[in-house]
Amino acid sequence: MIDEVDQRMKDWVGRVLGDAPISLAVPDRDSVDRGVGLYLLELGPAPPPRTSRRPPLRVSLCYLVTTGGESPERAHHLLGELVFAALEEPDFEVDLSPVPVPLWTALGVAPRPAFRLRVPLERERPMPAVPLIRVPLITRAVPATVLPGRVVGPGDIPIADALVALPSMGLSVRTDAKGRFRFASVPSDTPLGRLEVRAKGAVLAVRTEELPTEEGALLVRLPLKEG
Repeated sequence: MIDEVDQRMKDWVGRVLGDAPISLAVPDRDSVDRGVGLYLLELGPAPPPRTSRRPPLRVSLCYLVTTGGESPERAHHLLGELVFAALEEPDFEVDLSPVPVPLWTALGVAPRPAFRLRVPLERERPMPAVPLIRVPLITRAVPATVLPGRVVGPGDIPIADALVALPSMGLSVRTDAKGRFRFASVPSDTPLGRLEVRAKGAVLAVRTEELPTEEGALLVRLPLKEG
């Protein structure tokens, strides 16, 4: 796969400079004076692209770009053309920081104008196989019912805007102007637990099965302080 990026880099140089000689070899005293050097200096990490698919594996290839020619002026011209062309490429990262002198020493050549060019390399990863479900999916509907009721105070006077809750179900409603409330859907095969009513500073907690009913609706008598 790296060789494919090598070829891409050579093609890119060809588009920018025409038929200039290109070398991927380690720079030495002779090669840096001829054409364009694209030496693969190092591999580094690269952040994965943003995608809704499984992100590919990604690394960054760092090339040391050098130029030569029959004269320093020619080498400088080629280098300028390449660096500005690289800045136009959206997935190229141009590093113009000075190349460390120890690197030139290790290569055995005198320091010279150059830049480093980082190019991403990706390898796609196949999506994981989803196991085939060979048995039908069985769902069970939970039977539900409506739970109506009415909240009254002393003298069976309706209490409006009272908060009525079934904490075990995570349900709550408020009473209307006639003190009526209605839970639209509660499980008919599950104990409802306690019913809590809050209004005018009073709180009542009672189990639903302990409440009286009238015309099929719960009747909640809320004790209020006289005042």
